[in-house]
Amino acid sequence: MENKSILILGAGELGMPVIRNIAKKAKNYTNVKVTVLLREATIHSEDEDKKKNITEIRELGVELLSGDLSARSSELIAIFKNYDAVVSCTGYGTGAGGFQLKLAKAVLDAGVKRYFPWQFGVDFELIGRGSAQDLFDEQLDVRELLRSQNTTKWVIISTGMFTSYLFEPFFGILDLEKKSINAIGGWDTAVTLTTPDDIGRITAEIFFTEPQIENEIVYIAGDTITYGDLADIAESLSGQEYKRRLSDINEITNDLKNDPTNFVKKYRSIFGAGRGVSWPLDKTFNGKNGIPTISARQWAKDNIDWKFYK
Repeated sequence: MENKSILILGAGELGMPVIRNIAKKAKNYTNVKVTVLLREATIHSEDEDKKKNITEIRELGVELLSGDLSARSSELIAIFKNYDAVVSCTGYGTGAGGFQLKLAKAVLDAGVKRYFPWQFGVDFELIGRGSAQDLFDEQLDVRELLRSQNTTKWVIISTGMFTSYLFEPFFGILDLEKKSINAIGGWDTAVTLTTPDDIGRITAEIFFTEPQIENEIVYIAGDTITYGDLADIAESLSGQEYKRRLSDINEITNDLKNDPTNFVKKYRSIFGAGRGVSWPLDKTFNGKNGIPTISARQWAKDNIDWKFYK
C-alpha cells in the first residue's frame, strides 16, 4: 500500500460514507493513517448532527485536522504536501468561481501522489461544455489539468445522481401526495442512481484495489432506470395508480430560459436531455466485481412510508 497518509476533504452527505469505509479498510494495512480536514467551527459545533459525525469520526480512529478550503492556495499546499492521497468530498456547496480548479492546482503543487477530485456525478465529457449546468465546465477544466501532468495520479468516480434525489419533491418528478409522475425528456429517458452509502463503499474498494487504479474514470451505479420504470416502482409499492405526465425537452428548455439561474431547472434540463447521465450496470466497477448495491426500488421500499400516502 503506497498511499500511507490519506486526507479526506469534507464530512457531509457523501463525505461520511467515504470516511467510514476508507477508515475501515485502512485497518487492513500497516501504518495507513486517515485524516479528515474540517473547519474549526464544524469540529467544535453544537449542532447535533455535526456532533454525531465528529464522534463517529473519532471512534473510527480517524484524525481531525482544522482547516478552511477557502484559504489561500499557499496555505492549502502547505496542508496537502503532508499527505500521499487526497479524496475530495466537498460537493458543490461552494458554487462556481474556480473552487474545484483551485483545489486541484493546490494538490498538484503540493506533489500529492494520488487525487480523487470531487467528480462524483454524471459524465461531464459526454455532456460537454456550455451545458445548462454551468458548474460542469469547471469539472472539465479540472480533468484537463489532471491530464496535463503525470506526477499526481488521479481517479475520477462517476456515480450518476444520488438515489434519494429522484424521489425528492424539489426535483419535480415524483409527487407522492398527488400520486403523479412528471417525466422529463421522455418515458424511456434513463438515469443512473447510487446511494451515498454505496458510493462510500465502492470508493473505498476502488481506492484500495491492487494493482492500483490510476489516471482513469471509473463508472459505478446502484441502479439505472427510466422515468417509466420509476412510475412502475411507485405504483407497485403503493398499490395505486399514478397519473403520468411528460415534460418534453422543449418544455424543460423553456422552463430554464424563463428562469435561467434556477439551480434545479438546470439539473432538470441535464437529466431530461438524457445525455451522459446513465450507463448500464454490467459496465460498472461494482457490476464487474460483483459488489451488491441498493436498487431504486429497494431504496424506495426502505425509505418511503407508502401507507402514509394512501
